[in-house]
Amino acid sequence: MARAAEAREWAPTALRGIIDSLYTPFNGPGGEEIDEAAFRTLVGHCISGLDHDGIWVGGLVGECWALTTAERMRLLEMAVAEVRAVKPGALIEACPASTNVLETVKLTRHAAEAGADICFLIPPFFEASGYEATRELLTYVTERTDIALGLFNTPAAKWLLTPEECARLAGEFPAVCAVKNAMFRPSHSAALHRLAPELVIWECDMLAYRGGFVRRGIVTPGILGGSAFLYETPANKPYSAQWELIVSDKLSEAIDHWYDSGLDDLVTSLHRAFGASNVDAPYLHWGSAFKAAASVLGLPVGDYPRSRPPQPPLPADLQAAVRTAYEVAGLLPVTAT
Repeated sequence: MARAAEAREWAPTALRGIIDSLYTPFNGPGGEEIDEAAFRTLVGHCISGLDHDGIWVGGLVGECWALTTAERMRLLEMAVAEVRAVKPGALIEACPASTNVLETVKLTRHAAEAGADICFLIPPFFEASGYEATRELLTYVTERTDIALGLFNTPAAKWLLTPEECARLAGEFPAVCAVKNAMFRPSHSAALHRLAPELVIWECDMLAYRGGFVRRGIVTPGILGGSAFLYETPANKPYSAQWELIVSDKLSEAIDHWYDSGLDDLVTSLHRAFGASNVDAPYLHWGSAFKAAASVLGLPVGDYPRSRPPQPPLPADLQAAVRTAYEVAGLLPVTAT
């Protein structure tokens, strides 16, 4: 764990690699229970089977909005135990997002005690919004916790911090050492880097990485909470190969590999099958879609293979489109007709 006072020194060398945002498998007629065995298997698949570099627990992919505080704490504890047993140095990120600061503080303190390395906070997404509301949140949390913090600048909050606002918050709160920019807007990350070069930034639009953002030091060589586990298998790892080319500064080869490996077609096809971009969808994240894709790849999703209500399941025709995308990409054998 990186303490708040150590955050800025720790982050540049620690926040890197392929970090997977984990979904939460459910059991029960309405998804009332967490399938703990399935969750442990998912952690092992990402860290050991795919040899990725860390995990993100409790965020939007994990359906933080649908989980009780006790469930969120239990998930993180299981994840830490599994990761530390397999790859002790792997990065563990927690997302203690909440509509109230009491739960945020409780989850942030618990993350530090459980052995997470950093907590990413989503700016206020209910009751208040904007810079002053985010400043209130950070003031309350930093006065009561002692762990490195990141800002998760996401459209899921229904509004966004500007580069100038992110930089002002980083200037006031030294515990804030990183930003996950999830609006797919590389120009925002470039502007933020110019204003606050001390911040570690992940830009979710991977085009920025093929465009030389790592080379220029604009973004970190790290996917700080992505879904790479949906784009490869232990036997066929085009996504990891793509990432290795990028961090090795082989940008021309990375561009060719993106297309020649079928990754461009796979990503485009999956996103189309998911029904909408995660910016424009009528729900905050692709929970049911991610689970549908994971299930097709043979990963466990529990016997309630969708998100908890109110997010609907992925329709059957789109589930079929997910399978087709994987077959075309060569990650699954073609189904006989």
